[in-house]
Amino acid sequence: MTDELFKDDAYVSEFEAEITSVDGDYVTLGGTAFYPGGGGQVCDTGIIGGVKVVEVKEADGEIVHKVPGHRFSVGDRIWCSVDWDRRYDLMKGHTAEHLLFNSLHRQDPELNIVKIFISPESKYVIVDRDIGWDKISVAVRFANKVILENHSVRRSVMSKDDPDISKIRVKLDRIEEDEISVVEIEDVDLAACCGIHVMETEEIGAIFVSKKTSAGRDGVEIHFEIGEKAVDESMSLATSCLSIIDGLGSKPSDIERTISNMKHELESCKRMLKESTISMIRTLKPVNVGGVDVYAGIFHTSDRSVLTDAAERYKEDGAVAAFIGVGDNLTVLLASGDKRVDCKKLISETLSEFGGRGGGKPDFAQGGVADTAMKERILESLMKGIEHSL
Repeated sequence: MTDELFKDDAYVSEFEAEITSVDGDYVTLGGTAFYPGGGGQVCDTGIIGGVKVVEVKEADGEIVHKVPGHRFSVGDRIWCSVDWDRRYDLMKGHTAEHLLFNSLHRQDPELNIVKIFISPESKYVIVDRDIGWDKISVAVRFANKVILENHSVRRSVMSKDDPDISKIRVKLDRIEEDEISVVEIEDVDLAACCGIHVMETEEIGAIFVSKKTSAGRDGVEIHFEIGEKAVDESMSLATSCLSIIDGLGSKPSDIERTISNMKHELESCKRMLKESTISMIRTLKPVNVGGVDVYAGIFHTSDRSVLTDAAERYKEDGAVAAFIGVGDNLTVLLASGDKRVDCKKLISETLSEFGGRGGGKPDFAQGGVADTAMKERILESLMKGIEHSL
């Protein structure tokens, strides 16, 4: 078994070791400070004998290091170096995750962890339900208070049978070993974890929740930053928010109400625009082409459903509908109750002339064009195609 130096001292980054086995790019050492990943934390990288270590993992009870291009042999004694800046960032990030989830859990005791991910590029925790920004704000304030107070962080080992097991955050069904690695943030958190951590919360520097996104069925991803990046991100966001507030002519204390009023007004405008579009479509006068009524029009709306519903109704009556919706882009729809008009072919050929794309079925097709200035020319081209078909 490899001697896991990182368990005894996570701050060891340079060490000498003996090569105990070689299997292609993979080498095993008698002892290693390279963390193989676990607990949501990615593995270490670094250098072994002057050659880059690109991956570290556990395999068949051993810790193996992927060192492409090495020329090591069993028995070689070599100098090893973990990428310390990267390792230290991961240690701080993992400790910060413990502290952040504890802080969130204090705001919502029903909250549960689904997944953790700690890497140099991204740090987040997936929780099983959404949590409001008001509670996140309180949680982040608490977490940063603990950082400033500089609580100690300790690692210990506990038996599964220990009567105090109920005091720690742990999912026993996921642990196969008889002993459990426990990480304690003094007076704040006690959780089972096999990852590596800093010794004091002050080392984290700061925590800032930068965003939350949907994780699908798993719940919600809460992304966070630490240290200088946390400060930079929070300052950048604060500046952006203040700029927006200033542009809206509001005050910081009134911004939520201002945004709420704007959303209400926007929804009202959308509703009015939809009703207006429906009314305009209903009053369209058809053009008779080859004995078939053709309804055509350009409408300033990005609500495709309004155009689709109307086009389908005209199609069912045996007519042809050619509609263009103007929003950020152009939405083009073509429906026909007459088999002589191949909507799929016509819309595809027409839109390709204007740098757009379209597709669908012979009786109903749709597509889009980025340049809204093309609307009249596109409608004219569609009408010519319809006339040629009929």
